[in-house]
Amino acid sequence: MALDIRTILDAVESHALASGYFAAVNGHEPKSPPTNGITCAIWVEQIGPARGGSGLNQTSARLALYVRLYSALVQQPADAIDPNLMTALDALMSAYSGDFELGGLVRQVDLLGIYGDPLSARAGYLMESGAEYRVLTITLPLIVNDLWNQEA
Repeated sequence: MALDIRTILDAVESHALASGYFAAVNGHEPKSPPTNGITCAIWVEQIGPARGGSGLNQTSARLALYVRLYSALVQQPADAIDPNLMTALDALMSAYSGDFELGGLVRQVDLLGIYGDPLSARAGYLMESGAEYRVLTITLPLIVNDLWNQEA
């Protein structure tokens, strides 16, 4: 079986678009700063075997995606920046919990970290092209069944 990464990324992008919270949704880490509102960007962070989740002749994989939410740090009211980002984050976390198999594309979203780090988000700041942004970066761990054959 081959990794159908484009379809998986499309499904994750669809969750972000369906939420209605984002001015833009990118399937890559942007090279230039977001222009307005909240921007969402999705890209591959890590892939490897799902330890303890593979069979005797097939290796299942843990595919971790980054889903980053960006908002300009200089905007008014400043007190609304984090609540707006957290509202968008909450919608995505709910979507990942509710669509546990991404429509059958993966075995599961590893919500609780059975095969590594769990679904989580980290807040921070990012400097891009001279502008500073408040960001929330989600680690979205996906378990993909029987991705690679094990042969002697």
